Amino acid sequence: MKVLLDTNILLHRETARILNKDIGFLFNWFDKLHYEKCISSLSIKEIEKYKDKQTVETIKTKLQNYNLLKTEAPETNEIKEIRKNDTNENDVIDTSLLKEVFAKRVDYLITEDKGIHKKAKRLDIEHLVFSINDFLEKVTIENPELSDYKVLSVKKEYFGNLNIEDSFFDSFREDYNDFNDWFNKKSEEQSFVSFEEENIVAFLYIKIEEGSEDYSDIDPVFDKKKRLKIGTFKVISIGYKLGERFLRMLFVEALKNNVDEVYVTIFNNTEEQKSLIFLLEDWGFKKYGLKNTGEEVYTKDFKPKPSKENPKLTYPFLSKNCNYFLCPIRPEYHTDLLPDSYLRNENPKAFSESKTHRNAIQKVYISRSINRDINTGDIILFYRTGGFYKSVITTIAIVDKVIFNIDCEKNFIKLCRKRSVFSDEELAKHWNWNKNNRPFIINFLYIDHMPKRLNLEKLIELGVINSVNDAPRGLEAITKEQFELILKESEANEHFIID
Repeated sequence: MKVLLDTNILLHRETARILNKDIGFLFNWFDKLHYEKCISSLSIKEIEKYKDKQTVETIKTKLQNYNLLKTEAPETNEIKEIRKNDTNENDVIDTSLLKEVFAKRVDYLITEDKGIHKKAKRLDIEHLVFSINDFLEKVTIENPELSDYKVLSVKKEYFGNLNIEDSFFDSFREDYNDFNDWFNKKSEEQSFVSFEEENIVAFLYIKIEEGSEDYSDIDPVFDKKKRLKIGTFKVISIGYKLGERFLRMLFVEALKNNVDEVYVTIFNNTEEQKSLIFLLEDWGFKKYGLKNTGEEVYTKDFKPKPSKENPKLTYPFLSKNCNYFLCPIRPEYHTDLLPDSYLRNENPKAFSESKTHRNAIQKVYISRSINRDINTGDIILFYRTGGFYKSVITTIAIVDKVIFNIDCEKNFIKLCRKRSVFSDEELAKHWNWNKNNRPFIINFLYIDHMPKRLNLEKLIELGVINSVNDAPRGLEAITKEQFELILKESEANEHFIID
Protein backbone atom coordinates (compact mmCIF):
# COMPACT_ATOMS: atom_id res chain seq x y z
CA MET A 1 0.00 0.00 0.00
CA LYS A 2 1.28 3.46 -0.94
CA VAL A 3 0.45 6.45 1.24
CA LEU A 4 1.10 9.96 -0.08
CA LEU A 5 1.91 12.49 2.64
CA ASP A 6 1.01 16.16 2.33
CA THR A 7 3.63 18.78 3.15
CA ASN A 8 2.00 19.53 6.51
CA ILE A 9 2.44 15.88 7.55
CA LEU A 10 6.12 15.99 6.61
CA LEU A 11 6.63 19.13 8.68
CA HIS A 12 4.91 17.48 11.65
CA ARG A 13 7.29 14.55 11.40
CA GLU A 14 10.62 16.02 10.46
CA THR A 15 10.93 19.43 12.14
CA ALA A 16 12.94 19.68 15.34
CA ARG A 17 9.95 21.11 17.21
CA ILE A 18 7.12 18.61 17.62
CA LEU A 19 4.03 20.25 16.12
CA ASN A 20 1.63 17.36 16.63
CA LYS A 21 2.31 14.40 18.93
CA ASP A 22 -0.18 12.24 17.03
CA ILE A 23 2.40 11.93 14.27
CA GLY A 24 4.38 9.34 16.23
CA PHE A 25 1.36 7.03 16.40
CA LEU A 26 0.77 7.57 12.68
CA PHE A 27 4.27 6.56 11.62
CA ASN A 28 4.25 3.65 14.06
CA TRP A 29 1.24 2.29 12.16
CA PHE A 30 3.00 2.78 8.81
CA ASP A 31 5.78 0.54 10.10
CA LYS A 32 3.39 -2.07 11.51
CA LEU A 33 1.45 -2.31 8.25
CA HIS A 34 4.52 -1.99 6.02
CA TYR A 35 2.98 0.91 4.12
CA GLU A 36 5.21 2.75 1.64
CA LYS A 37 5.55 6.43 2.58
CA CYS A 38 5.48 8.60 -0.54
CA ILE A 39 6.13 12.29 -1.13
CA SER A 40 5.71 14.60 -4.11
CA SER A 41 8.43 16.79 -5.59
CA LEU A 42 5.94 19.63 -5.16
CA SER A 43 6.17 19.19 -1.38
CA ILE A 44 9.95 19.51 -1.56
CA LYS A 45 9.57 22.76 -3.52
CA GLU A 46 7.19 24.05 -0.83
CA ILE A 47 9.67 23.20 1.92
CA GLU A 48 12.51 24.92 0.02
CA LYS A 49 10.63 28.22 0.31
CA TYR A 50 11.05 28.29 4.10
CA LYS A 51 13.28 31.15 5.28
CA ASP A 52 15.31 29.06 7.75
CA LYS A 53 17.76 27.40 5.35
CA GLN A 54 19.29 25.17 8.01
CA THR A 55 15.86 23.76 8.82
CA VAL A 56 15.25 23.25 5.10
CA GLU A 57 18.46 21.30 4.63
CA THR A 58 17.77 19.19 7.73
CA ILE A 59 14.31 18.28 6.48
CA LYS A 60 15.53 17.57 2.94
CA THR A 61 18.13 15.17 4.34
CA LYS A 62 15.46 13.30 6.27
CA LEU A 63 13.20 13.12 3.21
CA GLN A 64 15.61 10.60 1.73
CA ASN A 65 13.75 8.06 3.88
CA TYR A 66 10.64 8.53 1.71
CA ASN A 67 9.76 7.34 -1.75
CA LEU A 68 9.75 10.34 -4.09
CA LEU A 69 7.13 10.13 -6.86
CA LYS A 70 9.23 10.55 -10.00
CA THR A 71 6.40 11.38 -12.39
CA GLU A 72 3.12 13.24 -12.19
CA ALA A 73 -0.34 11.84 -12.87
CA PRO A 74 -2.05 13.14 -16.02
CA GLU A 75 -4.64 15.89 -15.96
CA THR A 76 -8.20 14.66 -16.44
CA ASN A 77 -11.44 16.53 -17.08
CA GLU A 78 -12.39 16.02 -13.44
CA ILE A 79 -9.10 17.47 -12.20
CA LYS A 80 -9.35 20.39 -14.65
CA GLU A 81 -12.78 21.15 -13.22
CA ILE A 82 -11.35 21.29 -9.70
CA ARG A 83 -8.53 23.55 -10.87
CA LYS A 84 -11.01 26.22 -12.00
CA ASN A 85 -11.32 27.28 -8.34
CA ASP A 86 -7.58 27.26 -7.60
CA THR A 87 -6.58 30.84 -6.83
CA ASN A 88 -2.96 30.50 -5.68
CA GLU A 89 0.06 28.22 -5.85
CA ASN A 90 -0.92 26.31 -2.71
CA ASP A 91 -4.30 25.46 -4.26
CA VAL A 92 -2.56 24.23 -7.42
CA ILE A 93 -0.26 21.96 -5.39
CA ASP A 94 -3.20 20.61 -3.36
CA THR A 95 -5.03 19.62 -6.53
CA SER A 96 -1.87 18.00 -7.91
CA LEU A 97 -1.57 15.84 -4.80
CA LEU A 98 -5.20 14.80 -5.11
CA LYS A 99 -4.83 13.71 -8.72
CA GLU A 100 -2.24 11.11 -7.63
CA VAL A 101 -5.00 9.47 -5.56
CA PHE A 102 -7.63 10.04 -8.23
CA ALA A 103 -5.39 8.30 -10.79
CA LYS A 104 -4.85 5.43 -8.32
CA ARG A 105 -1.08 5.88 -8.41
CA VAL A 106 -1.17 5.90 -4.60
CA ASP A 107 -3.72 4.29 -2.31
CA TYR A 108 -4.24 7.06 0.26
CA LEU A 109 -3.43 10.71 0.90
CA ILE A 110 -2.99 11.97 4.45
CA THR A 111 -3.40 15.68 5.06
CA GLU A 112 -4.63 18.11 7.70
CA ASP A 113 -5.68 20.60 5.01
CA LYS A 114 -9.47 21.11 5.08
CA GLY A 115 -9.45 22.47 1.52
CA ILE A 116 -8.00 19.22 0.20
CA HIS A 117 -10.70 17.22 2.00
CA LYS A 118 -13.40 19.38 0.38
CA LYS A 119 -11.88 18.84 -3.06
CA ALA A 120 -11.68 15.09 -2.40
CA LYS A 121 -15.40 15.04 -1.69
CA ARG A 122 -16.10 16.76 -5.02
CA LEU A 123 -14.00 14.09 -6.75
CA ASP A 124 -15.81 11.33 -4.83
CA ILE A 125 -12.53 10.07 -3.31
CA GLU A 126 -13.05 11.36 0.23
CA HIS A 127 -12.79 7.75 1.46
CA LEU A 128 -9.15 7.73 0.28
CA VAL A 129 -8.12 11.06 1.85
CA PHE A 130 -7.57 11.07 5.61
CA SER A 131 -6.66 13.40 8.41
CA ILE A 132 -4.21 11.96 10.95
CA ASN A 133 -7.03 11.23 13.36
CA ASP A 134 -9.26 9.56 10.77
CA PHE A 135 -6.43 7.38 9.50
CA LEU A 136 -5.58 6.28 13.04
CA GLU A 137 -9.23 5.35 13.59
CA LYS A 138 -9.28 3.38 10.35
CA VAL A 139 -6.17 1.28 11.04
CA THR A 140 -7.04 0.75 14.71
CA ILE A 141 -10.46 -0.62 13.78
CA GLU A 142 -9.18 -2.74 10.89
CA ASN A 143 -6.20 -4.19 12.76
CA PRO A 144 -7.22 -4.86 16.37
CA GLU A 145 -4.61 -7.60 16.65
CA LEU A 146 -1.87 -4.99 16.05
CA SER A 147 -3.25 -2.44 18.50
CA ASP A 148 -1.15 -2.50 21.65
CA TYR A 149 -3.07 0.22 23.50
CA LYS A 150 -4.27 -0.62 26.97
CA VAL A 151 -7.97 -0.15 27.72
CA LEU A 152 -8.67 3.57 27.67
CA SER A 153 -10.94 4.88 30.38
CA VAL A 154 -11.73 8.40 31.49
CA LYS A 155 -11.59 9.36 35.13
CA LYS A 156 -11.59 12.39 37.36
CA GLU A 157 -8.22 13.12 38.90
CA TYR A 158 -6.74 15.87 41.06
CA PHE A 159 -4.17 18.09 39.36
CA GLY A 160 -1.82 17.33 42.23
CA ASN A 161 -1.78 13.62 41.35
CA LEU A 162 -0.71 14.22 37.75
CA ASN A 163 2.85 14.42 36.46
CA ILE A 164 3.31 18.04 35.44
CA GLU A 165 6.47 17.09 33.54
CA ASP A 166 4.55 14.74 31.22
CA SER A 167 5.42 15.75 27.65
CA PHE A 168 1.66 15.94 27.01
CA PHE A 169 1.74 19.39 28.64
CA ASP A 170 4.68 20.73 26.60
CA SER A 171 2.44 22.52 24.10
CA PHE A 172 0.74 24.41 26.95
CA ARG A 173 4.12 25.45 28.34
CA GLU A 174 5.05 26.80 24.92
CA ASP A 175 1.87 28.89 24.73
CA TYR A 176 1.75 30.04 28.37
CA ASN A 177 4.92 31.00 30.26
CA ASP A 178 3.18 30.64 33.61
CA PHE A 179 1.57 27.26 32.85
CA ASN A 180 3.48 25.33 35.54
CA ASP A 181 2.59 27.91 38.20
CA TRP A 182 -1.06 27.83 37.13
CA PHE A 183 -1.07 24.02 37.15
CA ASN A 184 0.41 23.83 40.67
CA LYS A 185 -2.15 26.29 42.01
CA LYS A 186 -4.87 23.91 40.81
CA SER A 187 -3.46 20.98 42.80
CA GLU A 188 -6.66 20.49 44.84
CA GLU A 189 -8.99 20.81 41.83
CA GLN A 190 -10.13 17.98 39.58
CA SER A 191 -9.82 17.39 35.87
CA PHE A 192 -10.93 14.68 33.43
CA VAL A 193 -8.02 12.54 32.27
CA SER A 194 -7.44 9.53 30.04
CA PHE A 195 -4.26 7.43 30.04
CA GLU A 196 -2.63 5.07 27.55
CA GLU A 197 -0.52 2.94 29.88
CA GLU A 198 1.09 5.66 32.07
CA ASN A 199 0.98 8.45 29.49
CA ILE A 200 -1.71 11.10 29.41
CA VAL A 201 -3.53 11.12 26.06
CA ALA A 202 -6.49 13.38 26.89
CA PHE A 203 -7.08 16.11 29.45
CA LEU A 204 -10.02 18.40 30.20
CA TYR A 205 -10.39 21.08 32.86
CA ILE A 206 -13.62 23.06 33.14
CA LYS A 207 -14.78 25.89 35.36
CA ILE A 208 -18.22 27.32 36.15
CA GLU A 209 -18.42 31.13 36.03
CA GLU A 210 -21.41 32.88 37.56
CA GLY A 211 -21.18 36.02 35.39
CA SER A 212 -19.43 38.35 37.81
CA GLU A 213 -15.98 37.70 36.31
CA ASP A 214 -13.91 40.41 34.65
CA TYR A 215 -14.08 39.88 30.88
CA SER A 216 -12.36 43.13 29.90
CA ASP A 217 -9.57 41.13 28.23
CA ILE A 218 -12.06 39.74 25.67
CA ASP A 219 -13.15 41.80 22.65
CA PRO A 220 -16.11 42.22 22.39
CA VAL A 221 -16.56 42.06 26.17
CA PHE A 222 -18.90 39.33 27.40
CA ASP A 223 -22.20 40.36 28.94
CA LYS A 224 -23.26 38.85 32.25
CA LYS A 225 -24.22 35.18 31.89
CA LYS A 226 -23.62 31.96 33.72
CA ARG A 227 -20.97 30.15 31.73
CA LEU A 228 -18.92 26.98 31.61
CA LYS A 229 -15.35 27.77 30.64
CA ILE A 230 -13.20 25.11 28.99
CA GLY A 231 -9.99 25.98 30.79
CA THR A 232 -7.74 23.31 29.29
CA PHE A 233 -8.65 20.78 26.61
CA LYS A 234 -6.33 18.54 24.63
CA VAL A 235 -6.64 15.12 23.04
CA ILE A 236 -3.93 13.07 21.32
CA SER A 237 -5.56 11.24 18.42
CA ILE A 238 -4.47 7.64 18.86
CA GLY A 239 -7.38 6.07 16.98
CA TYR A 240 -10.25 6.49 19.44
CA LYS A 241 -12.87 9.25 19.49
CA LEU A 242 -11.79 10.62 22.84
CA GLY A 243 -12.49 14.17 21.67
CA GLU A 244 -16.19 13.35 21.33
CA ARG A 245 -16.25 11.59 24.67
CA PHE A 246 -14.72 14.59 26.42
CA LEU A 247 -17.16 16.93 24.69
CA ARG A 248 -20.00 14.75 25.93
CA MET A 249 -18.70 15.07 29.50
CA LEU A 250 -18.39 18.84 29.40
CA PHE A 251 -21.91 19.14 27.94
CA VAL A 252 -23.21 16.98 30.81
CA GLU A 253 -21.51 19.32 33.29
CA ALA A 254 -22.99 22.33 31.50
CA LEU A 255 -26.48 20.82 31.76
CA LYS A 256 -25.98 19.91 35.40
CA ASN A 257 -25.00 23.49 36.23
CA ASN A 258 -27.71 25.06 34.03
CA VAL A 259 -25.33 27.43 32.26
CA ASP A 260 -26.30 29.84 29.50
CA GLU A 261 -23.15 29.48 27.45
CA VAL A 262 -19.99 27.41 27.03
CA TYR A 263 -16.79 29.05 25.87
CA VAL A 264 -13.10 28.45 25.27
CA THR A 265 -10.10 30.62 24.46
CA ILE A 266 -7.56 28.96 22.18
CA PHE A 267 -4.59 29.84 20.03
CA ASN A 268 -4.94 29.03 16.34
CA ASN A 269 -1.30 28.38 15.44
CA THR A 270 -0.60 24.65 15.32
CA GLU A 271 -2.37 21.87 13.45
CA GLU A 272 -3.27 20.37 16.82
CA GLN A 273 -5.09 23.59 17.80
CA LYS A 274 -6.73 23.88 14.37
CA SER A 275 -7.97 20.31 14.68
CA LEU A 276 -9.53 21.05 18.08
CA ILE A 277 -11.19 24.18 16.70
CA PHE A 278 -12.60 22.11 13.83
CA LEU A 279 -14.05 19.63 16.35
CA LEU A 280 -15.61 22.43 18.40
CA GLU A 281 -17.13 24.09 15.32
CA ASP A 282 -18.57 20.74 14.28
CA TRP A 283 -20.51 20.69 17.55
CA GLY A 284 -21.91 24.22 17.42
CA PHE A 285 -19.13 26.49 18.69
CA LYS A 286 -18.79 29.78 16.81
CA LYS A 287 -15.96 32.26 16.75
CA TYR A 288 -16.93 35.16 19.00
CA GLY A 289 -13.88 37.40 19.23
CA LEU A 290 -10.34 37.71 20.52
CA LYS A 291 -8.58 37.75 23.86
CA ASN A 292 -5.77 40.25 24.47
CA THR A 293 -3.30 37.33 24.59
CA GLY A 294 -3.96 36.65 20.90
CA GLU A 295 -6.21 33.66 21.62
CA GLU A 296 -9.44 33.25 19.69
CA VAL A 297 -12.69 33.01 21.66
CA TYR A 298 -15.30 30.40 20.69
CA THR A 299 -18.76 30.18 22.27
CA LYS A 300 -21.68 27.75 22.18
CA ASP A 301 -25.18 28.92 23.10
CA PHE A 302 -26.50 26.59 25.79
CA LYS A 303 -30.07 27.87 25.64
CA PRO A 304 -30.55 27.43 21.88
CA LYS A 305 -33.49 26.77 19.67
CA PRO A 306 -32.84 23.13 18.76
CA SER A 307 -31.94 22.51 15.12
CA LYS A 308 -33.82 19.68 13.45
CA GLU A 309 -31.79 20.07 10.26
CA ASN A 310 -28.38 19.76 11.97
CA PRO A 311 -28.80 18.41 15.54
CA LYS A 312 -25.04 18.44 16.16
CA LEU A 313 -24.97 22.23 16.16
CA THR A 314 -27.40 22.44 19.10
CA TYR A 315 -26.47 19.17 20.80
CA PRO A 316 -27.50 17.97 23.39
CA PHE A 317 -30.83 19.79 23.07
CA LEU A 318 -34.02 18.37 21.58
CA SER A 319 -37.32 19.76 20.38
CA LYS A 320 -40.60 17.95 20.97
CA ASN A 321 -41.74 19.09 17.54
CA CYS A 322 -40.77 15.83 15.84
CA ASN A 323 -41.67 12.16 15.46
CA TYR A 324 -40.89 9.53 18.13
CA PHE A 325 -39.86 5.90 17.81
CA LEU A 326 -39.11 2.89 19.96
CA CYS A 327 -36.01 1.24 18.54
CA PRO A 328 -35.27 -2.38 19.54
CA ILE A 329 -31.70 -3.49 20.12
CA ARG A 330 -30.57 -6.98 21.12
CA PRO A 331 -28.79 -7.45 24.50
CA GLU A 332 -25.52 -8.65 22.94
CA TYR A 333 -25.17 -5.33 21.09
CA HIS A 334 -26.82 -2.93 23.50
CA THR A 335 -24.12 -2.00 25.98
CA ASP A 336 -21.31 -2.23 23.46
CA LEU A 337 -23.02 0.48 21.40
CA LEU A 338 -24.41 2.39 24.39
CA PRO A 339 -21.82 1.96 27.19
CA ASP A 340 -23.26 4.79 29.28
CA SER A 341 -26.57 2.90 29.43
CA TYR A 342 -25.34 -0.41 30.87
CA LEU A 343 -27.70 -2.28 33.18
CA ARG A 344 -27.09 -2.91 36.88
CA ASN A 345 -26.39 -6.60 36.25
CA GLU A 346 -23.66 -5.77 33.73
CA ASN A 347 -20.06 -5.06 34.65
CA PRO A 348 -19.19 -1.49 33.51
CA LYS A 349 -15.49 -2.39 33.41
CA ALA A 350 -16.30 -4.77 30.55
CA PHE A 351 -17.32 -1.78 28.50
CA SER A 352 -14.39 0.56 29.10
CA GLU A 353 -13.88 2.84 26.15
CA SER A 354 -11.30 0.88 24.16
CA LYS A 355 -13.25 0.98 20.90
CA THR A 356 -13.98 3.98 18.70
CA HIS A 357 -17.77 3.60 18.59
CA ARG A 358 -17.99 3.47 22.38
CA ASN A 359 -16.43 6.89 22.79
CA ALA A 360 -18.37 8.53 19.97
CA ILE A 361 -21.47 10.67 20.50
CA GLN A 362 -22.37 9.92 16.89
CA LYS A 363 -23.24 6.26 16.42
CA VAL A 364 -24.67 3.93 13.79
CA TYR A 365 -27.75 1.73 14.08
CA ILE A 366 -28.45 -0.76 11.28
CA SER A 367 -32.09 -1.52 10.53
CA ARG A 368 -34.36 -3.49 8.21
CA SER A 369 -37.51 -2.08 9.72
CA ILE A 370 -40.62 -2.07 7.55
CA ASN A 371 -41.42 1.36 9.01
CA ARG A 372 -38.90 3.71 7.41
CA ASP A 373 -40.69 7.00 7.96
CA ILE A 374 -37.90 8.40 10.12
CA ASN A 375 -35.95 11.60 9.51
CA THR A 376 -33.20 13.84 10.81
CA GLY A 377 -34.27 15.47 14.09
CA ASP A 378 -36.62 12.66 15.14
CA ILE A 379 -36.24 11.14 18.61
CA ILE A 380 -35.57 7.45 19.26
CA LEU A 381 -35.84 5.53 22.53
CA PHE A 382 -33.68 2.43 22.55
CA TYR A 383 -35.54 -0.65 23.76
CA ARG A 384 -33.23 -3.43 24.98
CA THR A 385 -35.00 -6.69 24.16
CA GLY A 386 -35.17 -9.61 26.57
CA GLY A 387 -38.74 -10.67 27.35
CA PHE A 388 -41.60 -9.56 29.60
CA TYR A 389 -39.47 -8.46 32.56
CA LYS A 390 -36.03 -7.91 31.06
CA SER A 391 -36.94 -5.80 28.03
CA VAL A 392 -36.36 -2.16 29.05
CA ILE A 393 -36.12 1.34 27.62
CA THR A 394 -32.59 2.50 28.38
CA THR A 395 -31.59 5.41 26.18
CA ILE A 396 -32.79 8.56 24.44
CA ALA A 397 -31.15 9.68 21.19
CA ILE A 398 -31.75 12.00 18.27
CA VAL A 399 -31.51 11.09 14.60
CA ASP A 400 -28.62 12.85 12.87
CA LYS A 401 -29.06 11.31 9.42
CA VAL A 402 -30.84 8.40 7.76
CA ILE A 403 -29.20 6.73 4.76
CA PHE A 404 -31.43 4.68 2.43
CA ASN A 405 -30.73 3.08 -0.95
CA ILE A 406 -27.08 2.20 -0.33
CA ASP A 407 -25.70 0.99 -3.63
CA CYS A 408 -23.23 -1.73 -2.62
CA GLU A 409 -21.67 -3.74 0.20
CA LYS A 410 -18.42 -1.73 0.04
CA ASN A 411 -20.16 1.59 0.65
CA PHE A 412 -22.36 0.06 3.35
CA ILE A 413 -19.29 -1.11 5.27
CA LYS A 414 -17.56 2.24 4.76
CA LEU A 415 -20.60 4.13 6.11
CA CYS A 416 -20.88 1.91 9.19
CA ARG A 417 -17.30 1.05 10.03
CA LYS A 418 -16.23 3.70 12.54
CA ARG A 419 -19.42 4.03 14.56
CA SER A 420 -21.07 0.60 14.76
CA VAL A 421 -20.43 -2.41 16.98
CA PHE A 422 -19.71 -4.74 14.05
CA SER A 423 -16.54 -5.86 12.32
CA ASP A 424 -16.27 -5.64 8.52
CA GLU A 425 -17.09 -9.35 8.27
CA GLU A 426 -20.21 -8.94 10.40
CA LEU A 427 -21.27 -5.90 8.39
CA ALA A 428 -20.92 -7.93 5.20
CA LYS A 429 -23.23 -10.57 6.69
CA HIS A 430 -25.80 -7.90 7.57
CA TRP A 431 -25.69 -6.60 4.02
CA ASN A 432 -26.08 -10.04 2.44
CA TRP A 433 -28.60 -11.52 4.88
CA ASN A 434 -31.53 -10.77 2.56
CA LYS A 435 -30.80 -9.31 -0.87
CA ASN A 436 -34.47 -8.35 -1.23
CA ASN A 437 -34.40 -6.30 1.95
CA ARG A 438 -31.07 -4.50 2.22
CA PRO A 439 -30.44 -2.68 5.51
CA PHE A 440 -30.49 1.08 5.93
CA ILE A 441 -28.48 3.18 8.36
CA ILE A 442 -29.58 5.49 11.14
CA ASN A 443 -26.83 7.82 12.30
CA PHE A 444 -27.85 9.04 15.74
CA LEU A 445 -26.51 11.19 18.57
CA TYR A 446 -26.49 9.68 22.04
CA ILE A 447 -28.30 12.02 24.46
CA ASP A 448 -28.84 10.33 27.82
CA HIS A 449 -29.68 7.13 29.67
CA MET A 450 -32.90 6.58 31.59
CA PRO A 451 -32.36 6.63 35.39
CA LYS A 452 -35.39 4.36 35.94
CA ARG A 453 -35.84 1.55 33.41
CA LEU A 454 -39.37 0.79 32.22
CA ASN A 455 -39.73 -2.89 31.27
CA LEU A 456 -42.24 -4.43 28.88
CA GLU A 457 -44.65 -5.18 31.72
CA LYS A 458 -44.69 -1.47 32.73
CA LEU A 459 -44.97 -0.26 29.14
CA ILE A 460 -48.06 -2.43 28.65
CA GLU A 461 -49.49 -1.13 31.93
CA LEU A 462 -48.93 2.47 30.75
CA GLY A 463 -50.57 1.76 27.40
CA VAL A 464 -47.42 2.50 25.36
CA ILE A 465 -47.43 -1.10 24.06
CA ASN A 466 -50.69 -3.01 23.71
CA SER A 467 -49.49 -6.54 24.52
CA VAL A 468 -46.50 -8.87 24.57
CA ASN A 469 -47.19 -9.72 20.93
CA ASP A 470 -46.90 -6.04 20.01
CA ALA A 471 -43.40 -5.56 21.45
CA PRO A 472 -41.32 -3.62 18.88
CA ARG A 473 -39.45 -5.70 16.32
CA GLY A 474 -38.57 -2.76 14.10
CA LEU A 475 -39.01 0.98 14.41
CA GLU A 476 -42.26 1.52 16.30
CA ALA A 477 -43.82 4.99 16.20
CA ILE A 478 -45.23 6.39 19.46
CA THR A 479 -47.12 9.59 20.16
CA LYS A 480 -45.80 12.74 21.79
CA GLU A 481 -48.00 12.01 24.79
CA GLN A 482 -46.54 8.50 25.14
CA PHE A 483 -43.03 9.93 24.87
CA GLU A 484 -43.71 12.46 27.62
CA LEU A 485 -45.22 9.70 29.80
CA ILE A 486 -42.09 7.56 29.33
CA LEU A 487 -39.86 10.50 30.32
CA LYS A 488 -41.93 11.13 33.44
CA GLU A 489 -42.09 7.51 34.54
CA SER A 490 -38.36 7.02 33.79
CA GLU A 491 -37.50 10.07 35.90
CA ALA A 492 -35.43 11.29 32.97
CA ASN A 493 -33.45 14.51 32.94
CA GLU A 494 -35.58 16.86 30.82
CA HIS A 495 -33.18 19.79 30.84
CA PHE A 496 -32.08 18.89 27.33
CA ILE A 497 -35.61 19.37 25.94
CA ILE A 498 -36.34 22.90 24.72
CA ASP A 499 -39.66 23.45 22.96
